Amino acid sequence: MRVDVHAHYWTGDYLDLLVDLGKTDTDTQRGMGAGGGTELEARLRLMDRAGVDMQILSAAPQLPNGQNREKAVAAARFVNDQYADVVARHPDRFLAFATTPMPHIDDSIAELGRAIDELGMVGAVMNTTVLGRALVDPEFAPVFTELDRRGAVLYLHPAGNSACSPLIADYHLTWMVGAPIEDTISVMQLITHGFPVRYPNIKVINSHLGGALPMLLQRADNQCRWEAPQTPDLPSALARRMWYDTVGHGHLPALRAAIDSFGADRLILGTDFPYEADDIFVRAVDYINSPDIAAADAKAILETNAEHLFRISPRHG
Repeated sequence: MRVDVHAHYWTGDYLDLLVDLGKTDTDTQRGMGAGGGTELEARLRLMDRAGVDMQILSAAPQLPNGQNREKAVAAARFVNDQYADVVARHPDRFLAFATTPMPHIDDSIAELGRAIDELGMVGAVMNTTVLGRALVDPEFAPVFTELDRRGAVLYLHPAGNSACSPLIADYHLTWMVGAPIEDTISVMQLITHGFPVRYPNIKVINSHLGGALPMLLQRADNQCRWEAPQTPDLPSALARRMWYDTVGHGHLPALRAAIDSFGADRLILGTDFPYEADDIFVRAVDYINSPDIAAADAKAILETNAEHLFRISPRHG
């Protein structure tokens, strides 16, 4: 079964709640085809065209991260209920990642439990930063402890904050360059803080082939002993204890680098819908079947890795 783990879904009602929470960047998500009604019907047709059996929906990067606790909790509950409704109406086509009202720790743990235990979510989604703070911030540790206790899948997506750098934000590079830089920084923070060792039961999926990480693993192995001596193992070894989606905009050299760096067993299909839509969406799937990719690797990436990770029974016939 082909399962797309990088698939966005937002409605105008949910985005309005984020505006009330203080978000100022929701306009780019409106009217892109990632909503309900006729947009959802068109999405299903596109999935059929590309041979995508199922998508795991997530609200990232538009998550209800905000200082107003009451509004953040209400928005998280709202979107989780929305997603549960979509999954209930299309159980063979959609699953969903739970949204939490970070940085409110107790509320996030409570909503995580409600979403997984009562609504049937298959894991959780977080941005690579929470209001500009790294996920490895000690204050967030209780959330990761809970995810580890549950053996949960955790999907990570850039926040779209230009890695907090004006050199990116002020030069119109937020998503072209900033997003994969956010991925790279986040993965390396997880590695140097030993998250795969401290939380061995969390199954982390990083976005966009891990950003620049495939090009940096040997450099990280060579330099971490003097720059980050607390790292409990070589970065290359810890990187291979996580997973990475295949959103590479059809760029085959990037996919090959990720396969060579992490192993095909660590890659999972992602499309970045609706940012990759129409023919580009189809290419996001088809480029994995390139003649340059071994057939066994392509099958693992497109089908079996997600089936194993999410315990989904493969379809036959």
